[in-house]
Amino acid sequence: MSEQPIDTVQPSDTPAIEIERDVMEYDVVTVGAGPAGLSFAIRLKQLNPEISVCVIEKSSTIGAHILSGAVIETGPLDALLPGWRDNPPPICVPATEDEFWLLSKTGGRKLPVPPGMNNHGNVIVSLGAMCAWLAPQAEALGVEIYPGFAAAETLHDADGRVAGVRIGDMGIAKDGSHKPGFTAGIDIRAKVTVFAEGARGHLTKRLIKRFKLDADSDPQGYSIGIKELWQVPEDRTTPGKIVHSFGWPADSHTYGGSFLYHLDKGRIALGYVSGLDYRDPDYKPWEAFQQWKNHPMVKPLLDGGNIVSAGARAIVTGGFQSLPKLEMPGALLIGDTAGLLNVPKIKGTHQAIRSGMLAADHLAGSQLSPQGFDAKLRGSEIMSELKKVRNVKPGFKRGLWFGMLNAAWETLTGGASPWTLKNKPDWSSLQKLGEAEKPKRDYLERSLAPRDRLAAVYFAATEHDEDQPVHLKVADTNVCVTRCAEEYGNPCTRFCPAGVYEIVEEAGAKRLQINAANCVHCKTCDIKDPYEIINWVTPEGGSGPNYQNL
Repeated sequence: MSEQPIDTVQPSDTPAIEIERDVMEYDVVTVGAGPAGLSFAIRLKQLNPEISVCVIEKSSTIGAHILSGAVIETGPLDALLPGWRDNPPPICVPATEDEFWLLSKTGGRKLPVPPGMNNHGNVIVSLGAMCAWLAPQAEALGVEIYPGFAAAETLHDADGRVAGVRIGDMGIAKDGSHKPGFTAGIDIRAKVTVFAEGARGHLTKRLIKRFKLDADSDPQGYSIGIKELWQVPEDRTTPGKIVHSFGWPADSHTYGGSFLYHLDKGRIALGYVSGLDYRDPDYKPWEAFQQWKNHPMVKPLLDGGNIVSAGARAIVTGGFQSLPKLEMPGALLIGDTAGLLNVPKIKGTHQAIRSGMLAADHLAGSQLSPQGFDAKLRGSEIMSELKKVRNVKPGFKRGLWFGMLNAAWETLTGGASPWTLKNKPDWSSLQKLGEAEKPKRDYLERSLAPRDRLAAVYFAATEHDEDQPVHLKVADTNVCVTRCAEEYGNPCTRFCPAGVYEIVEEAGAKRLQINAANCVHCKTCDIKDPYEIINWVTPEGGSGPNYQNL
């Protein structure tokens, strides 16, 4: 371990306060206990039990912040834990049949299932429950896992090399003063730090900028996925049935689609994905999801049922051309924080597990040196899978029907096109009010719960101490009530699925109100804000949603 001085990288508006801190040292610290981080830790301990590994996770319990469809390809899990089927995750339903729907407002028709969406041999899981199932298996190998501890800053040696992370302080009041229960966050130093933060990791974002990891790649792209878990009469469900749809309620210039997965015991996982490269400043992803639920082909399945849990999460969709460099001095990136999701398959878990195992193999064989990992991943099946589908999602930027034809071409040729379509940042696609023809919103009357976004927040069970610093940093709130109000009509009040952003009027003047306690940590605001002035930073450890089987 280097004995050089340590500095930190913090949000620019956070003053540096010298506090005496406890220090813990490990060979490896992993940030994030999702499928990538836990698979990495398990694999590394399998290869070398003598390496000390620590995993830190900002959620209150393992899996509480995990939200995904999720249908997974089992090959990487078979390689990681060959006997896992003898003790499967709590929710694990073999896929039995696939359907692919094109919807109109009043009906729809079934289309042939695209080859990438054929789920024969796959299983439907709750990814949150699966991570909670993976954690004790990692601990049995000697991995130390600490939920409720948020990595707030990165530590760096004097030469800039990543030297670990600093856990966020606990017990700071909204005004910055120390409350009676104040506890200084500890420094966790390590020979190598592995970032597995998921889509739009807040530390990863800073490291990409600091080390210019995206110098040779396109900007990353994202969607927002909004999901609910329902309990319905058991005779309505067909365990293992998988349905995807596109079309209504999205217009032809908005990338969107749904998933509907029949679990066991009368449970249904359903959700709606909206590409964050949408143009219309009036588009509301959460309301689009609620509209889809009330469609005649969906509503009868849910009517009379009950919501068990609900939430939202950014999904990384840039793919091959948006992949940043995955290594830097002292650290590397894996899983969704690296950007490995396969968009046409709507799957990233198998890629996350693969990347975690590959990172473990690399570090075990390189005496914990990150150098060479980027080249190893780019030469692996992870990258070849992304390359084959690199042009599918960007094709939809030209409209639904061009996107469908392009997707068919790329599928038929196995991605052998001699071109690679470019990605642009999602915030740049938003058109100004009146700039283009407004799409027709032929919405239905809604009768299914929840009645509004705040009611949905209840089902996310999100918790934040209201007397803590606001973790949504807006660089200039004057922009919100001047330029943004005039040019875009404050789209943050529409794209946030949790009602965090609100324009209120007091004494004849308007101001932005941030209801930070509602936040479900989806990161949409950090991605879609057209002025790039919203910066999502981690709140106190243990804050945020407490998802149940999402």
